[in-house]
Amino acid sequence: MGIAKIPALLWLLGAVLSLGVSVSPAQGAKTRHHDFFIKESNYTSRLCKERTVLTVNGQFPGPTIYARKGDLVIVNVYNQGDKNITIHWHGVDQPRNPWSDGPEYITQCPIRPGGNFTYRVILSEEEGTLWWHAHSDFDRTTIHGAIVIHPKLGTTFPFKKPHKEIPVILGEWWKADVNHLLEEAERTGGEINISDANTINGQPGDLFPCSKAGTYKIPVQHGKTYLLRIINAGLSNDLFFGVPGHNLTVVVTDGHYTKPFTVKHIMIAPGQSMDALLEANRADGGRYYMAARTFATHPDIVVNNSTATAIVEYMDDTPARGPPEFPANLPGVKDIDSATAYTAQLRSLGSKDHPVDVPRQVDERMLVTIAVNVLPRASHETCGGPDGNRQAASLNNVSFANPSVDILGAYYRSVRGVFDADFPNKPPFFFNFTDVDNDPVERWATKRGTKEKVVEYGAVVEVVFQGTSILGAENHPMHLHGITFYVVGRGFGNFDEQKDPATYNLVDPPHQSTVSMPKVGWAAIRFRAANPGVWFMHCHFDRHVVWGMSTVFIVKDGKAPEAKMMPPPPNMPTC
Repeated sequence: MGIAKIPALLWLLGAVLSLGVSVSPAQGAKTRHHDFFIKESNYTSRLCKERTVLTVNGQFPGPTIYARKGDLVIVNVYNQGDKNITIHWHGVDQPRNPWSDGPEYITQCPIRPGGNFTYRVILSEEEGTLWWHAHSDFDRTTIHGAIVIHPKLGTTFPFKKPHKEIPVILGEWWKADVNHLLEEAERTGGEINISDANTINGQPGDLFPCSKAGTYKIPVQHGKTYLLRIINAGLSNDLFFGVPGHNLTVVVTDGHYTKPFTVKHIMIAPGQSMDALLEANRADGGRYYMAARTFATHPDIVVNNSTATAIVEYMDDTPARGPPEFPANLPGVKDIDSATAYTAQLRSLGSKDHPVDVPRQVDERMLVTIAVNVLPRASHETCGGPDGNRQAASLNNVSFANPSVDILGAYYRSVRGVFDADFPNKPPFFFNFTDVDNDPVERWATKRGTKEKVVEYGAVVEVVFQGTSILGAENHPMHLHGITFYVVGRGFGNFDEQKDPATYNLVDPPHQSTVSMPKVGWAAIRFRAANPGVWFMHCHFDRHVVWGMSTVFIVKDGKAPEAKMMPPPPNMPTC
């Protein structure tokens, strides 16, 4: 037995002794071990500029974790880089185990250079494609990878078994060191420079200089079906994705099965994962660009509107030659109608083996406004944000401030002064939130605070995210750690609590951990707070997280042993 595995086993023993309940994998499941070595690697084949970036095991994207539903995955992370790091297991509920969730200063202090930490990733109801990524500063730019969760042994996909499964990780690439850009933006209080290219499996594709040799290629055979496991790992861009001349049949979103539906393209927000079947049905064979193009809704922000490409090549009797077919029907960068039409088709599968369980009785309702704001500058400074102020963002006009120690540890040990348990259930003032033609400067300002929302174990919570037009409206990918929710409603304009709930889908709404909230609109999610712990909720545009578009849910322990949070492992990093 390796020394690195001893802390995890000691924690496992301590959890069993302290709670008197089993925390082993489910019957028939396995414990799977991985070692992640965070280290610097040099890359030269993208955009004609050499860069040194942080990677896991020298790979970008990082290694794929393969598991089955109900498995326990133990990942030993060794920080051989030059900065603090944490890792988050995106979309994994981690029942009773917030200690391994990963966001820095929320559930743990970061792993310092030269340090290590053992994560226990507890898979429960998830099936399909999820992903892991760094949850510290902007490190997930290059520190990310797929999590592929197959059905339990003896069960199978609720759709035709594919010939091959292919992870397709969409991301972004900067010529500059992105953390240096972050440091400069934090110093000046201004915007953060946009990326120089979108990527598919780490490559911009052959439409970019010096990138042709590395363009990702997918060989296919006529008549075969391929399962594309698509992840948007980007920091700042929603993306349209498609393959010309081919349809995509969507079967999974965020690790939960959907009613299959067929489209020419998908819209996938940062943080989301979607599984789609590609039929290699072109009788004439050929070569085709698999393409990802930015979808952006903010009218005043410069975006990277480039198209990343990979190549789908038919490799039958005569391998395809010639230039690939370009995706001429991929929607334009501002095509909000196409994005809305796609998202509206998402529905939970709702079969006998994969039932839908939407809570009908709501215990607590929240209306949470989402805004980009400013922090007023001090009299002696001039900042790079709007009107010379410091750029900020908020939920219910609270701009989240990270503490200097982790919130989970403070909550578990009843340490005072780290956070306030008074995050509001509604915004401090009401107005026409979505009036894009009326944005008075007096609405721009917000205040910093470390405010959390505490809920009772088992309570049913409904959160309506309400977009605002403060400093320009845009859509937001809102992600909740530790709890998969049902997206019961969406709409444009101001949410009407008297009329809009009548439009909810309580039969088969999508089951997700990241919801793409429409521009100048609202999205309603509903969940049962049955996972005790401390769980981060935030926009998955990383600049918005830095600016404060976040809060934390604290779910209290229930009465039964299996309804209580596990004790901390012995090797938690210290701040």
